[in-house]
Amino acid sequence: MSSILISRVAPTAAVSRTLIAGGAAYISSQQTYTASQRHYATAKKAPASLPGAMTFTDALSVLKAKEVSKPNHLIEVHIQTNPKVEKHSQPIRASVLLQKPIKQESVILVFAEGKFAEEARASGAQIVGGPELVKEVEEGKHKFDKCISTPGMYPSVTKLARILGPKGLMPTTKKGTVTEDIAGVIKSQTAAFDVRGDKNGVVHTIIGKVNWDQKDIEGNYQIIMDQMKVLAQERFVKKDWIKNVYISSTQGPGIPLMNNP
Repeated sequence: MSSILISRVAPTAAVSRTLIAGGAAYISSQQTYTASQRHYATAKKAPASLPGAMTFTDALSVLKAKEVSKPNHLIEVHIQTNPKVEKHSQPIRASVLLQKPIKQESVILVFAEGKFAEEARASGAQIVGGPELVKEVEEGKHKFDKCISTPGMYPSVTKLARILGPKGLMPTTKKGTVTEDIAGVIKSQTAAFDVRGDKNGVVHTIIGKVNWDQKDIEGNYQIIMDQMKVLAQERFVKKDWIKNVYISSTQGPGIPLMNNP
């Protein structure tokens, strides 16, 4: 890819820096600026990016070309966050509705009794139960990805906060997972795509396949990045939470992206 030289002012004489956008790196040249020109150049300089960083569109084109014979290979993004800027580090976990859905197998657990338990099973929940299920979860007998509770069961479920809270699985009224509309919530939870971070605060997530239209892949990417901004606000982080973002494919390279929030 050819480099694009950006120059905003005319040089006058000895050493300064000139930005090459293609590599997002600074190089030295035998030039200098006046005081007013230096101030203008500093104020207008582009955001720092990693060497080899590309726009999302260019990076996606590279990966599609690399994987042209593998149309079902996956396109992924890897979002590196900075837990040090958070007052209280929390697990990264959210659910989004993508522009083009990606099938994701999830195990749904519902704390419910009576007709609500029957409704949960009929709606596709794999694990359903009342007080006995609370004890089983406390003993670590079940693995699940989503958790819902009826208001009637919620007082018993609160004792699991120390177990479910750190995993981002604790049902809450704010998230809409403490409800009597069991069927409706299970339907929305099944359609939702989970975004999760690892223990180091890095989110690895699929955004599409090689043979998908660019607009669908880019749309999914933007929805996930918008959700990351929401998570930053919930953590009261104003800036510098997202450090770097890479895009990759099953057999393609990892390419850093430019101009991350």
